[in-house]
Amino acid sequence: MISRTSAWFLVLAGLFNMVIWPRFAKAIADDDRAWAGEHWSSDPTAFFWVHAVLIVTAFSIGVGVLVVGVRAHRASRRARVSLHH
Repeated sequence: MISRTSAWFLVLAGLFNMVIWPRFAKAIADDDRAWAGEHWSSDPTAFFWVHAVLIVTAFSIGVGVLVVGVRAHRASRRARVSLHH
């Protein structure tokens, strides 16, 4: 079983990823290097696609970390409650 401290760390790491990666995605979409011409009206460049893959991957891992952290936190809380009863 994961300790409560480790569970909280995973929850915070997951939340951090939920906040950071969408902001980074916006920054990439607003970058002139992401588009062959006018933003959102032209073809995306390799710069856009490489960063899109990295962002989606990192965000997905962040969601997984958050889920594991929440489940570990709930399990540690249930274990504490059952010890006191």
